[in-house]
Amino acid sequence: MLNITIIAGARPNFVKVAPIIKAINSSKSNGNSIDFRLVHTGQHYDKKMSGSFFDQLGIPEPNANLAVGSGTQAEQTGNIMVRFEEELLANPCDIVLVVGDVTSTMACSITAKKLNIQVIHVEAGIRSWDLSMPEEINRMITDSITDHFFTTSELANENLRKTGVKEERIHFVGNTMIDTLLSQRPHFLKPPVWDELGLQENEYLVMTLHRPANVDEEEKLKDLMDEIVKHSNELPLIFPVHPRTAKILNNLGVSHPRLHMVEPLSYLEFNYLVEKAKAVVTDSGGITEEASIMNVPCMTLRDNTERPETMELGTNELIGTNPDAIAPAMEKLFSGNWKEVQEIPMWDGKTSGRIVEKLLEIYG
Repeated sequence: MLNITIIAGARPNFVKVAPIIKAINSSKSNGNSIDFRLVHTGQHYDKKMSGSFFDQLGIPEPNANLAVGSGTQAEQTGNIMVRFEEELLANPCDIVLVVGDVTSTMACSITAKKLNIQVIHVEAGIRSWDLSMPEEINRMITDSITDHFFTTSELANENLRKTGVKEERIHFVGNTMIDTLLSQRPHFLKPPVWDELGLQENEYLVMTLHRPANVDEEEKLKDLMDEIVKHSNELPLIFPVHPRTAKILNNLGVSHPRLHMVEPLSYLEFNYLVEKAKAVVTDSGGITEEASIMNVPCMTLRDNTERPETMELGTNELIGTNPDAIAPAMEKLFSGNWKEVQEIPMWDGKTSGRIVEKLLEIYG
């Protein structure tokens, strides 16, 4: 029996592990000797991550919740490691599978390796080369001790090769986030804001901002918001906003009749809005992937990205963090000159099946 401990620490992690769990259960029902234990580190408490979230994505309730909560980077890392070590000693496994690049990914990888348990990293090898981002440090450390690397792109493969990773440990399988997106697309839910604001398809923009470089520099944030409102062609702007960011915006006096700051939305509600939007303005990596696959124009307010395939083959444009970049990007959008998505290799909804097959081949 191949026993896998799967780690998730924040909502995007659960979106990535949901199809892997489904593929494991499918493989098990077909007679393969494989099982899993799902561990939620509790790194992020998200009130939208309720029982309905798990039900919608077909995720079982976690077998364990380490409930580490918030804290500094060091506090979170230390607490996760202490509690995950206790979890592994009480519930031994053959391999630990981590996804993405949150603190839990790094902390659980280190803990597993120190107990001589092999680590599998799903979404390995992606790089922004920006060490001011905690996620980049998490990615680099995790990949430095990973045993098998499951990658989303050929560029990620190349990044790993350059660090000396042997070819037989690199497995190009695709993107599990896209597995979830494609399987859940028929089930997207219309959020209440749709009818409340009388939204119409292709007649509004969706925004998300959360990175410190954008939301902590207050004057820059105000300038960005002013430029987005000014050049958005009189369309409504729907901004599901973290309470912390909302407070900063309120303190700055950022308000406009067309700017609608709403509560954070569930996965199915948010993607309903993205799918029908004229465009998305974001600083999130995952949203650039989802918007690309749904062929929705995406403007990313960052100076770098760890997902260049969303720019080369998707609908994403990296416009930077300078407010002066907003006007030309909006002009390009509204003139109808935005690029369309091309086929992104292996982003076909079948990634998780490939992962489970490869795990059974390696460890079965």
